[in-house]
Amino acid sequence: MVRQQHIRESSREIPVQSEYDVVVVGGGMAGVAAALAAARHAARVCLIERYCALGGLATLGNVAVWLPLCDGRGHQVISGLAEDLLKLSVADLKAESPSAWFLRPPACWQAGGDLEERTRNRYKAAFNPASMILRLEKLVVESGITLLYDTRFCAVHHENGRLSHVVVENKSGRVALAGKVFIDATGDADLCFAAGEKTESLHSNVLAGWFYTMSSGALTLHKLTHPYSTDGTRDKAQGPFFRGDDGPDVTAHIVQSRNLVRERLAELRTTAPDQDIQPIMPATMAAHRMTRRLVADVSLSEQDVHHWFEDAIGVSGDWHRPGPVYAIPLQALRGVSYPNLLAAGRCISATGYAWENLRAIAPCAVTGEAAGTAAALAVRETGGNIAALDIPSLQQELKRQGVLLDPSLVETS
Repeated sequence: MVRQQHIRESSREIPVQSEYDVVVVGGGMAGVAAALAAARHAARVCLIERYCALGGLATLGNVAVWLPLCDGRGHQVISGLAEDLLKLSVADLKAESPSAWFLRPPACWQAGGDLEERTRNRYKAAFNPASMILRLEKLVVESGITLLYDTRFCAVHHENGRLSHVVVENKSGRVALAGKVFIDATGDADLCFAAGEKTESLHSNVLAGWFYTMSSGALTLHKLTHPYSTDGTRDKAQGPFFRGDDGPDVTAHIVQSRNLVRERLAELRTTAPDQDIQPIMPATMAAHRMTRRLVADVSLSEQDVHHWFEDAIGVSGDWHRPGPVYAIPLQALRGVSYPNLLAAGRCISATGYAWENLRAIAPCAVTGEAAGTAAALAVRETGGNIAALDIPSLQQELKRQGVLLDPSLVETS
């Protein structure tokens, strides 16, 4: 019996279900920030999420840690929606729980806090992912955003050199959504790849599976991961290694990561045989760090530390060490082939150690807010052409929203 190499699918007309100003694909922290920012500028926004909860790895992956909003030397460099969402994430905490990693920001980061104490205690927090799922959903729905859960992005359609529709599938079948500007917040550059933009993929993700246990009334977070390289290579990392843009590889990563969880549970139960140790909330998505990203006209790299870009739309520190600060240029978010395409979050155009830093929750929210704001302004002012935006006007609007955006933030001290 000869195996068929291909089958032919019948062509069909796909109904256009709805039309929007801004379509955001991916409901992680970057996608949520992008959708909120666009909606706050009165844009008609659709947020597409393949799972049944918002927050991405921060919630569904239990990576519920807001890495620092500061430079490690006592100066805040991230504000705006990123800070608002941080505060939202811990709004339900009546008391801290160090074992569960439910931690409020250090008190020194309140107004008037001491600079020296801020140097010792960075501006970060950790939260209950279940609580954040409920908070994010409520915020998005009440903002007037059309939210589509259980909906997978499938393809794009373009007309006259612009993206015109995304094709999705859910319980309604296969439908198209029209838009004026599209934002790729998938984390894996799925929209950019489908549109034919140049992308880069890494085959260096390691096993990882954060999970909670309950024992004797105590909730504990286990941050389980193999050693990985901070520059996206396999240097000093522990295999096996996985891609994030290959179906069987993603499944293998999930299954083998859960094997790590099973092994850790067995160790815990062997060490404490008299305790009833129960797993709580294993991750329900692949815990990839760096998978596929857009390759734009500018790719942010470690050499860009302390460099100010004239089209900067946000700033981020280095969560591994104090001192380094990156300005993030709009060009690192802009598609090259299509004038109405933006990336936000983990899949923006960054490489190596810079990519490692910008994939964290806070900078993802920074690029999300910038992308959503730029998209809404482009719909209103340039017919959706991101490249035609007046950069000083965009920057002024971001500052009005509370974004910290000044060359002095990236200067060496």
